[in-house]
Amino acid sequence: MKARVVLILVAAIVIAVPVVMQIKSRREPAPPEAGIPQTLAEDRAHRVSDLRYDVMLSIPERRDQPIPGKLTATFTLREAGESLAFDFAQPVEKLLAVTANGDALTPRIENGHIVIPESALEEGANTVTFAFHAGEESLNRNDEFLYALFVPARASLAMPVFDQPDLKARWTLTLEVPHDWRAVSNGAEASRQIDALRQTMRFAETQPLSTYLFSFAAGKFDVEQGERNGRTFRFLHRETDAAKVARNRDAIFDLHATAVAWLEDYTGIAYPFGKFDFVLIPSFQFGGMEHPGAVFYNASSLLLDEAATQNQMLGRASLIAHETAHMWFGDLVTMTWFNDVWMKEVFANVMAAKIVNPSFPEVNHELRFLFSHYPSAYDVDRTEGANPIRQELANLNEAGSLYGAIIYQKAPIAMRQLELLIGAETMRDGLRAYLRGHAYGNATWSDLVALLDARTGADLRAWSEAWIEGRGRKGLERFQDSLLHPVTLAPGAVLPNGDGVGYGDFALDAATLDYLTTSLHRIEDPLTRGAALVTLWENMLEGRVPASRVLDTLLTSLAVEQNELLVTQMLSYLREAFWRFTPAAERPALAPRVEAVVRRGLEGAASTSLKTTWFNTIRSVATTPETVTWLERVWRRDILIPGVPLSEADEAELALDLAVRDVPAAEEILRTQLSRFTNPDRKARFTFVMPAVSRDAEVRAAFFESLKDVNNRRREAWVLEAARYLHHPLRADGSARFIRPALELVHEIQRTGDIFFPKRWADATLSGHQSAEAAATVRTFIDGLPGDYPPRLKWVLLASADPLFRAAR
Repeated sequence: MKARVVLILVAAIVIAVPVVMQIKSRREPAPPEAGIPQTLAEDRAHRVSDLRYDVMLSIPERRDQPIPGKLTATFTLREAGESLAFDFAQPVEKLLAVTANGDALTPRIENGHIVIPESALEEGANTVTFAFHAGEESLNRNDEFLYALFVPARASLAMPVFDQPDLKARWTLTLEVPHDWRAVSNGAEASRQIDALRQTMRFAETQPLSTYLFSFAAGKFDVEQGERNGRTFRFLHRETDAAKVARNRDAIFDLHATAVAWLEDYTGIAYPFGKFDFVLIPSFQFGGMEHPGAVFYNASSLLLDEAATQNQMLGRASLIAHETAHMWFGDLVTMTWFNDVWMKEVFANVMAAKIVNPSFPEVNHELRFLFSHYPSAYDVDRTEGANPIRQELANLNEAGSLYGAIIYQKAPIAMRQLELLIGAETMRDGLRAYLRGHAYGNATWSDLVALLDARTGADLRAWSEAWIEGRGRKGLERFQDSLLHPVTLAPGAVLPNGDGVGYGDFALDAATLDYLTTSLHRIEDPLTRGAALVTLWENMLEGRVPASRVLDTLLTSLAVEQNELLVTQMLSYLREAFWRFTPAAERPALAPRVEAVVRRGLEGAASTSLKTTWFNTIRSVATTPETVTWLERVWRRDILIPGVPLSEADEAELALDLAVRDVPAAEEILRTQLSRFTNPDRKARFTFVMPAVSRDAEVRAAFFESLKDVNNRRREAWVLEAARYLHHPLRADGSARFIRPALELVHEIQRTGDIFFPKRWADATLSGHQSAEAAATVRTFIDGLPGDYPPRLKWVLLASADPLFRAAR
């Protein structure tokens, strides 16, 4: 009966768009090249205006059944004497019928485009209708739910559209779904019809949105609702732990309301998209995605456990503020082309910091900015894979490779420097004018520079050429002279960037290095101590001080450090120094000292947040039989750690950590953990990852082989967790054989996966390796890449390989 309802809709679609193969012209225009070439996008943006999409999708309950759809595009066309291409990157059999202005056309797809001949088009108003089976690569279809994720140009994987950011459209969506599902989209729900098996929901027309910002989610979700400042917020979720939902619910609504109110005041523009819903998605690919009126979040980032750390609480507030800021920066005003995608991300980050900081007065926010941005930006900018903040982009099929630490971490540093250069008030006034002048439209970096340049005597074009167009850490010195504040630490020992504002490779002399490695913990000011820590680490990576000496410094400092931000960053460096920069043969002798310091830190921590930070580090570095046995007793619930309540997710991770260490009871631990789950999504993820920690090398090899099938890589968060265990340092000898075939997959992953997947896949693949042999394998692979290999993807590989190259040296 359920299948019959779906077939009725398919029949209705086909009847509404009869497959009468008539065309007005025999001319067969040459299709555009694959992807979304910039030349094609510019031509369409010039010719098409007043665009509207009316979309209807019928989602079956069973995941193995196709999703029938119908899309009607109405638009005004200039220069109708040429053909017009829609984007639909699917096999021709998924396109069922096409009509243009009432005439049926022969469905034809070439290079991912449906070409409408000029004879079917008219100057002025046009209507084109498509009946199709939706492509599912960007619909993230699970057994009980799905969600559309179309950034950067993946809407055309699902349906025929003009898939480019500067052809904004007003969208109307109708969804037919199982009767017990919930659904959300950008527009408010306008109507709903329900029968015993199905329900049809129609959502109101949206404001103008780019294709990558249109979205919907549907499935077996629960709904929470709250009102703040006269505005209703709703979120959909699949969390089975009612206490966890109740514990986080008010904070989530409060944080959204605070962000909206702050941004309305800062921009002088009321929230521009009507209703505000969001969806908490298990194992979501990103932290969040800013679809107006239907923001998506990774559920674990918002629904925090009882033992959440200070960093996690700050991270949640920052994430919510970041996605809310996108409603203005990115959604209201959108970049014209994805070479300026960094703009929306940098201003979302900058605004998030301004929003969140007053709510956490106990936190040193300058120190947090330092740790949140500089180490990650340096991780790319110091490497052969360094890339400019703003990059040229000829085709949107490579837009995903623009994303990364340079956009998310270096660009906010650049914007802070710009604000210091021109003043906070000038920055705000320029941004207000920018948002008002381009509301519901598109703009470029040059548009904003022109606005700011008119308000200041600074040479912003020269500044932009160095900071935004430049690559790496060189060439920035002349713009930072007035921002550097050297601090004398001791006679002859000077820290050039004492307040952490300066950005670059600050080579320290022997006297300063000697002071830092012996007396880092004696520096009184936390911000200076943090700047010294980051600078010391960078000097270690550049070979100016041995890793073993820095590791000694970390252990000495951790024994007395009380600042949670500093403890967290030191522990991060400690894990990296232990696993990556300590030779495997030397770890057994070092491990007892490392574990003793971390265990004492756990015992002496004054807060649940700090205790959790220390405990997570013990889980990471544990190798001695004594500590591994202790962790097993914790997992078995024989030992309870005061102040560290373990959640279901914590116990699952601990079970995997024990298995990768080949504890005798590994198989029993994994089976028992499976029986403990109450949440089906967490259980499914654990089941997927389990083969990656098997003690049987052939099971692990078979699992790796399975990842070559794109269908087994759809749940990217699961895949990345499994890859990190597969390449764990304790399994490095056995997993070295997977390095080259994993790198060979990166180009395909870039074509088939979401925006962060290629870099994260490469990072996970190389994360556990330090040997000269592994480094040689990677270097040989990169050096042997063909001349037509995408340059940005090569940068990704070089950046991911940099820690391995340094460790091997």
